[in-house]
Amino acid sequence: MSNKGRTLIRMGLLGLTCGIILCAGPASARFRQAQVTIGQGPSSVVCTNGPSFNLRATDGHISVPDGNSIYMWTFAEVGGPFQVPSPVLCVDEGATVTVNLTNELAEPVSIIFPGHVGVNTTGGTPGLFTAEAPPAGSVTYSFVASEPGTYLYESGTEPRKQIEMGLHGALIVRPSLGANYAYNDAATEFDPGREYLMLLHDIDHNLHQAVEWGEPYDYTTTRDYYWTINGRAFPDTLAPNSVAWLPAQPYSALLVVEPYDATTNPLPILLRYLNAGLQNHPFHLHGNYTRIIAQDGRLLRGSGSEDTSYQSFTQTIGSGQTYDVFMRWTDVDGWATQSTPIPVDIPDLTNLFFHNAMTTWSGEVPLGEQGDVPVGVTVHNICGEYYLIAHSHALNEIQNFDEGMGGMTTFLRVDPPGGCMPVP
Repeated sequence: MSNKGRTLIRMGLLGLTCGIILCAGPASARFRQAQVTIGQGPSSVVCTNGPSFNLRATDGHISVPDGNSIYMWTFAEVGGPFQVPSPVLCVDEGATVTVNLTNELAEPVSIIFPGHVGVNTTGGTPGLFTAEAPPAGSVTYSFVASEPGTYLYESGTEPRKQIEMGLHGALIVRPSLGANYAYNDAATEFDPGREYLMLLHDIDHNLHQAVEWGEPYDYTTTRDYYWTINGRAFPDTLAPNSVAWLPAQPYSALLVVEPYDATTNPLPILLRYLNAGLQNHPFHLHGNYTRIIAQDGRLLRGSGSEDTSYQSFTQTIGSGQTYDVFMRWTDVDGWATQSTPIPVDIPDLTNLFFHNAMTTWSGEVPLGEQGDVPVGVTVHNICGEYYLIAHSHALNEIQNFDEGMGGMTTFLRVDPPGGCMPVP
C-alpha cells in the first residue's frame, strides 16, 4: 500500500479498544476539507416529506476521491437537482403514498416498494414486476404505508443494471407512536437528533462507462467496484450534508454520539442500514457493539411478543436488506484530567509518529480535553472528541480503486457530554 493510501494510524486507548486516532490521508484538498468541516454541519437523515412525491428518472455524474467521475442514474425530484442516492422519502404510518414517476432516460424504468403490499399503478406499460414508464412517459404508484420501518425503493426493470446505475433510495415510514420512535413500541424510542442513514452500494465503473457510451456489457466478466455509503466514498463520507463541493451527493455518513447518561443522555442513536448493491457487506462500528432491533421493516419480536433484538459486533447487510440498529457509547473509564489518572503512560511527543503530519487526535487522552501536538502537525480535532472508524469488514471494500483507506468507510465521532463546540 502506498503512503498516499495510508489514511489511518490507530494508537493508544479509547474505552477498551483505542483512544487516539491519527488520520493520515491523501494530501488532497478534498481530504483536508472533509476533515476541517467535521462537526460543523448536520449529518442526520434528511427527509423529503410526503405522502405525495413527484420523481423523475434522470442521469448525471458523481465524483469519487481518486478524481474519477462516474456516470449514474437516479430518481430525482421533479424541479430538483440530480442526486445520488435518490431522495429519502419519509411518510407517516397509515398514509396513502403516491409516487408520480416521469422517465427522462432512453429505456423503460419503474419503481417497486419491497415490504409493501397492495401497490396500485396508473398509466405506463406492463413490465415484469410492475408498470413501467416508457422513455418520455410516466406512471403513478400508490399504496398505504401500513407498516413502519426502513425500506428500499428501487427499479423493478432490469434490476441488475438499473439499481446498480443508481435507481434506488430509502423509504422511511414513521410509526403512529411518534417520529422519535422507530416502531410502535415504547422500547424503540431514540434520540431524534441522532438518526443516521447508511445506504450501502457497490458501483462497477466498467458497467457505468458502457451505459454512458451506449456499449454492450458482459455481466460474466470480473467486476471492478467503487464502494459507497450514501453515494460517497471515504473520505467524502465525513463531510456534512449538502456541502457545495459534492453537489450530486448530498448525504453525509458521519455518525455522532455522546456518552450515555441515564439522566442527561439516556436514548440511543438510530442507524438505518440499507443495502442497494449486489454484494453483501459485513459492517461494524469499530470497537463497539450495536443492537439490531428490526430487519426489513419488521420489529424483531417473537410469537409471544417477546423482544428478540440482539447485540451484534459485525452485521452482514445482505443485498436488498435493511436493518434498524440502536447504538449507545458508554464512557467506561470516565477519564478526567483532574480526578482519574490515565492507566498507562502516554509517550512523549518526540516518541510519537504523525504520518503526513495530519491527525484527529486532540493531544490529550481524556474526552473533551485539548493538548499539545508537534509544531507543523495539522490538527483537525475540534474539542477533544474521539474518533472511531466505522467500515465494511470486507477489507477490499475500504479502498478507492486500490488506494486505501477509502470506499465503504466513515467515522463514529464521540463528542464530550453536551456536544462538541469548537475551541476558541
